Amino acid sequence: MPTYLSPGVYLEEVPPAARPIAGVSTSTAGFIGIVRDSIAYPERILLKEKGVTDKKEFDLNYPVDTDKATFRATVDRKIVEDVLLDNDKGAKKSKVTFAKAPDKDALIEVNYVWETDTFTPSVAVGEPKLVTNFTEFTKSFGSFSMDRDQRLLAHAVYGFFDNGGSRCYVARVTKKDDVEAALKSFATIDEIAMVAIPGITDEGQQEAVIKHCEKLEDRVAVLDGVEKPDPLDKEHIQNVRDSDKGYGAIYFPWIKVKDPIEGVRHLDGNGNAFVPPSGHVAGIYAQVDATRGVHKAPANVAIRGALDVKYRLTREQQDGLNPGGVNLLRVFGSKNVKVWGARTMGGDANGEFKYISTRRYFNFLRESIEESTQWVVFEPNSRALWQRIIRSVSDFLLGQWREGALFGDTPKQAFFVKCDEETNPPDVRERGQVITLVGVAIVKPAEFVVFRLEQMTGG
Repeated sequence: MPTYLSPGVYLEEVPPAARPIAGVSTSTAGFIGIVRDSIAYPERILLKEKGVTDKKEFDLNYPVDTDKATFRATVDRKIVEDVLLDNDKGAKKSKVTFAKAPDKDALIEVNYVWETDTFTPSVAVGEPKLVTNFTEFTKSFGSFSMDRDQRLLAHAVYGFFDNGGSRCYVARVTKKDDVEAALKSFATIDEIAMVAIPGITDEGQQEAVIKHCEKLEDRVAVLDGVEKPDPLDKEHIQNVRDSDKGYGAIYFPWIKVKDPIEGVRHLDGNGNAFVPPSGHVAGIYAQVDATRGVHKAPANVAIRGALDVKYRLTREQQDGLNPGGVNLLRVFGSKNVKVWGARTMGGDANGEFKYISTRRYFNFLRESIEESTQWVVFEPNSRALWQRIIRSVSDFLLGQWREGALFGDTPKQAFFVKCDEETNPPDVRERGQVITLVGVAIVKPAEFVVFRLEQMTGG
């Protein structure tokens, strides 16, 4: 207590009885993708040739540098793979040679693109780069390029921002085997709450992401199903094991989007391509977190930019996939592509954590309480401290209940916080520990909405 010697008014700072707990961010994503040291772009279109022939050779009107040109030949609008583009040095014309002569009067179409513009990424391999919009991404990692792997990453990041994402960290690798090393760099970034490796569906890489999330316990894996599984069952859609703790979710099938490079290839600017959905879905996670809260399942939401899906699956097909935790993207009457699943990998087998919203909300609670109660460390372990802990955590959970994240008509039904002599007996205090028991009733998604209709006889 201070000593006062002269009459007057004195102000004293009194520590608050409880310190507020702030909710942590849950909408920051971490993306890892293949971006090589040199990326090629189509600088300009040379021309488009059309004609009719039934010969093995089709003459072009201009010479084409075969070392720099990418071309595609179609016969009656069907792509032909086994063809050559020939150009003798100094010749004024080039020719396309087919392995097999087309049928009589077949329509031949040849598109070719000149590739001379290249881009060198400014970010070192494995180094996480914070990106807050797609323009920032292109400055560091390039825009949509001729390289398919880089283009899939670009589509994922673009889809993330287009669907509501605002912050993400991006790390590039030059080969799939480097994914695990990039994950180590993500481990130091506490802000990351979801991790994706767009388009990489190999078991080893997806397993590394799941292990990364299970170890840190503050993030989830958003994974892509195999692009072309055969048959369309869980065993072939999902190459990796389930996460029995619910730290991962998988989405299928791939989605169709507008693709600038395919537009160039088709020479009409309207090309489309199928891309992995994980980046778009991560954006929906962020969108739902911002508009409804992390407790709301990121499902029954239209995917912005998605024109269609690679496979249009039926309810009967989803009946065989949903219980095991394969989340489908489906097209309904409105023509919108919607996220139509909200489960963790493993689904029913994961018990309390069969829904991805439950796992993510539990992560949110744990990390929010952990980060905002650091002030407790080295405080006198007394009843006064116990009461301050109870007050801080209870006030935070009361706010969560009022926002609709916890189930119960009253706060007592929704949560409890216990920190007393029962949880902190003498032997616990002697070890320098203070133990608080927290229980919450988290709301679950209304996954199955059932109306029972009964016909009544009119009176």
